[in-house]
Amino acid sequence: MPPRDRSALRRMAARRTIMAVGAIMAVITGLAAAPAVHASPAAAGALRWAPCGDPAQPEAECSTLSVPVDWAHPDGPKLELAVARRKAGEPGARVGSMAFGPGGPGDSGVDMVVRRIGRFSTEVRRRFDIVSFDPRGVGNSSPVTCSGDLLAERPSPELKSQADFEATLAYNGRLRADCRARTGPVFDHLDTGQTVRDLDALRAALGERKLTFHGSSYGTLLGAQYAETYPRRVRAMVLESVMDHSVPTTREFLRSEAATAQDSFQEFVKWCDRAVHCALHGRDVHAVWQGLLARAGRGELEDPAKAGTSLSSSDLVNKTAFRKFYGADYTGLATVIASMDASRPLPASPTSTAPLPPATPVFCSDWRLPVRDYQEYTALVAMMNKTAPDLPFLLPIHMAAACLGTPTANPQHRLDAHGAPPILVSNALHDPATGYPWAVSVARRLGRSGVLLTYEGHGHGSVTRGPCMQDTVDGYLTDLEVPPQGTSCPALPL
Repeated sequence: MPPRDRSALRRMAARRTIMAVGAIMAVITGLAAAPAVHASPAAAGALRWAPCGDPAQPEAECSTLSVPVDWAHPDGPKLELAVARRKAGEPGARVGSMAFGPGGPGDSGVDMVVRRIGRFSTEVRRRFDIVSFDPRGVGNSSPVTCSGDLLAERPSPELKSQADFEATLAYNGRLRADCRARTGPVFDHLDTGQTVRDLDALRAALGERKLTFHGSSYGTLLGAQYAETYPRRVRAMVLESVMDHSVPTTREFLRSEAATAQDSFQEFVKWCDRAVHCALHGRDVHAVWQGLLARAGRGELEDPAKAGTSLSSSDLVNKTAFRKFYGADYTGLATVIASMDASRPLPASPTSTAPLPPATPVFCSDWRLPVRDYQEYTALVAMMNKTAPDLPFLLPIHMAAACLGTPTANPQHRLDAHGAPPILVSNALHDPATGYPWAVSVARRLGRSGVLLTYEGHGHGSVTRGPCMQDTVDGYLTDLEVPPQGTSCPALPL
């Protein structure tokens, strides 16, 4: 049977398993390293492909695309976007190019195409040239560069007074000035509105009349704004693990992020109560975890990755629990918690949190999260801790602190993509970073264009979680088969 026929049968089988969903139920990653781009710089509007220079990945090709530093002045200074592609595995069945919008902010799309191509389904790799890029300010696309010493001096987000609040504002100003001086003019043009124009330039350079796009996590903000800016230039668009850029206030942004993270912790506790192979099965998981938080707060908890070094309570939350929730690795998380609980306490000592990545200015240029003073800040922290009692000082409050006093070029607004074709909005019911209510909101704001696809399981990222999800998304991307509104797919076993 030809591959296309087998794929069609798989999609038909998947459609028989989908169910209408009745209930309405951030994301910040480190700056990913990108492979060196060895292709010659391209002239504006042209792509000249050459091997990326990774002997282990000979099929990956790299290029650069010249775009304006500031699209408001298209004839002004230029920057070179790093671009990578993998050609369709079966040229005779090729649909065209599919652009991937990386997450983060700070993830390298070039790295995704060169080294992590398995992130895409076999059918998508067979039918599309998969193309991605390092967004401006990231990887090899005029990366944000800052003083390492200054980054290491970042104040703790656990502010104790108005003086701490003012010191954070002053530090943010010094850091912005340092990063701007080291990075160059692009530092003031990192927002997603600029990247939308970069994406359209990439579409044109690829020779595609309309864009086929898959955006993940922070890349969904890029996709949604592209559909809003160029609704009639969209062929197909998947928004996976969805950012809702219409959240209007600092309080609502932080509350929703705390709620979705706490939901994942609750799901972990429920799983451990059921699963006999959970390393904490039969124990009070909340009590064990709160004990670890207390030890970390005193500087007595050893970092499993750095012998003899204490782990802060913030890093326990964000580097241990939150990262495991991304991949729904409940077994691994339980094992790590049990091991830390059994470990010998270190002598009490001060702790510090890990510095935020240099890609933080990208986030601050897209999210206006004002906080008037220390009193309002403490109220926001208290609200988050009440909403997520097991996960104090989650990354979103770090980001809010890091953005204090920063001008925002592309603030939140109501999404309006009138005239766009059907757009597939995909989210897990229990996503720790981009909560399901955000996906519901984005699909609703897209109006007739928004088609919500629900994965009834856990984790950040959903389109390849089982044959139902994968075949539904593949059918939409390749053949524009739009699933019924309200389609859902069952969860895979944890």
